[in-house]
Amino acid sequence: MHAFSRWMALVTLLSGAAAHADKNDLRLVSLGNPNAGGANASATANSDFQAFARSMAASLMSANLMPPESLGHAGFNVNAELSVVNLPKARAEGEDSGVTIPMEEAQPGTMLVPALHVRKGLPFSTELGGRVAWIERSRMIAATGEVKVALHEGGIIEGFLKYLPDLGVRGHITKLMGAQDLSLTAMGFDVGIGKRLPLGGMVTLTPYGGLDFSVVSAQSATLDFQPDRAPSTTLDPVAALQNTGSYGRLHFHENMTQRIYGGARFVGGVLQLGAEISFTRLGNVPVTDGSEQTRGLPTVVTFNTSLGLDF
Repeated sequence: MHAFSRWMALVTLLSGAAAHADKNDLRLVSLGNPNAGGANASATANSDFQAFARSMAASLMSANLMPPESLGHAGFNVNAELSVVNLPKARAEGEDSGVTIPMEEAQPGTMLVPALHVRKGLPFSTELGGRVAWIERSRMIAATGEVKVALHEGGIIEGFLKYLPDLGVRGHITKLMGAQDLSLTAMGFDVGIGKRLPLGGMVTLTPYGGLDFSVVSAQSATLDFQPDRAPSTTLDPVAALQNTGSYGRLHFHENMTQRIYGGARFVGGVLQLGAEISFTRLGNVPVTDGSEQTRGLPTVVTFNTSLGLDF
């Protein structure tokens, strides 16, 4: 019995540790109550939720780190990646600029997103990839699936066309997991160009760039905007539901972000190094909920690096 009690105490302790929110975990109620007249009501709550969802999606999808050429039908690539995301400043009350990322602690200026990225070459200049990223100091991870097709590869053809830049297209979808009270999915399509330059032997340098178009879907759970309510009010079903609600859902067709990126990949034998910078334009959101007047959102700037093996 004593042994069982010790095991139960250990399980309880570990469960409590796992449930503890870290400083970069989300706290959506910080955006305010979208219901007019309610506790902590904010006329910009739904607008701020849209701005936050677009910024969050841009932070998770701002890394490409591969040129448009394919791996070849027998190729395999695995990379450790790191993204340094320059977050927009938090929006102050009464200001139109900035984006509030509702975190447990003060919104940082930059956020680190390490990731593991695996790609497998297939016939017909096609490849499949998967990427798992973790948001530092949080319980959140983002899983990405992708498919890329190289439409033109100068290194595998003869004649004049081999001097033209490589051209490829990629489709991708990302799902955020581990975020409390939030469901966020983003998907996109990008076009990239690049050119592999031989430096001698098995050493190459490939500069590349491209343009990505993405859309975001985000939905919050039902939130309690008055967590300090008196315990006695929870006995009344009507009173218990007062000052609860959710933010207006952001649908795929209601938004589009554009990301321009450029970088270079260095390959020496099987070792691969990469660096990339990207700029994501988030578009506009209403100044206040239901308003026809809009405000522009700041650009998300990200610097990405990779180290991996290319077989």
